Amino acid sequence: MFKRILDHLNTATLLFNRDLNLSYVNTAGEILLADSARHLVGVNAIELFKFSDPALIINLQQCLMMAEPLVDRELVMERMGQNFTVNLSATPLITEYKVSEILVELQRVDNHLRISKEEQLLSQQNTARLLVRGLAHEIKNPLGGLRGAAQLLNLELTDPDLKEYTQIIIAESDRLQGLMDKLLGPNKPPDIRVINVHEVLERVRQLVEAEFSGNLSIVCDYDPSIPNVRADRNLLIQAVLNIVKNAVQAIGNGGKIILKTRIQRNQVIGRQHHKLAAKIDIIDNGSGIDPDIIERIFYPMITGRADGTGLGLSIAQSLINQHNGLIECHSEPGNTVFSIILPI
Repeated sequence: MFKRILDHLNTATLLFNRDLNLSYVNTAGEILLADSARHLVGVNAIELFKFSDPALIINLQQCLMMAEPLVDRELVMERMGQNFTVNLSATPLITEYKVSEILVELQRVDNHLRISKEEQLLSQQNTARLLVRGLAHEIKNPLGGLRGAAQLLNLELTDPDLKEYTQIIIAESDRLQGLMDKLLGPNKPPDIRVINVHEVLERVRQLVEAEFSGNLSIVCDYDPSIPNVRADRNLLIQAVLNIVKNAVQAIGNGGKIILKTRIQRNQVIGRQHHKLAAKIDIIDNGSGIDPDIIERIFYPMITGRADGTGLGLSIAQSLINQHNGLIECHSEPGNTVFSIILPI
């Protein structure tokens, strides 16, 4: 009966003897360790966790020596070439005043951490978007008055030298107006239609290759089985184009960009669960994003380039959010990945 209960737990439960050899593993443990109990029982903990976080073995050894329960969180574990994050709880089982066995509970928390991070990112994006839109509206009102006054003054002036000053005021007002329009984003709802994401990516590839000359390599790694998605084609093109342009500027001549598509199953975006989602990866081999700003790169006016406006990624994230999707980023030198996730 107890074995039946243990085998129906969602938490991986392992039992080690005093020599730290595995004597029992439940069904959830078999799934986590990607092997059967028949192969796992008898294996030493050092062998079982040899490519994982050393803290796993250290915790078991301390639990054995101190005869006290231990808890550790967010430990990286490796099995069959796959890395994942677990929380560990080790409880000593005492027989005749000494530790005879150690009961270990491992709970995989990758999904929890990712969902928490996504919720935080979406919340930050919404807060930043509201702040920026409010600020942009407040700037546009006096800006319109400033431009109108400059136009009226330009009509009254006869001296060409003085007219040049009013033209500068009008031109700079128009430039600021354009910047405010970018911050405010599209002023109409998306034109949602059924589209093929690969047609969007091919259009972006053509635009980038036409605009940027030089030794640039764009590799396409598409999954043809991805179903069509419901999206605004032009907005999706703009979002992908903003990210690809950033990648081009990051790699310079001789760099490579990979456009990759895959199916994601049981994807959670925010608090919404989707059975299927399309994942578009834009991968470049540039120098990577400065770790000091990577957590803020989707905020307006945050940029790692001296000549950047810091609006491209913010606008891209906003456009994908309108499609109930999300953009994630992972970066290290030689491998920067922007992932666009769109529910199907």
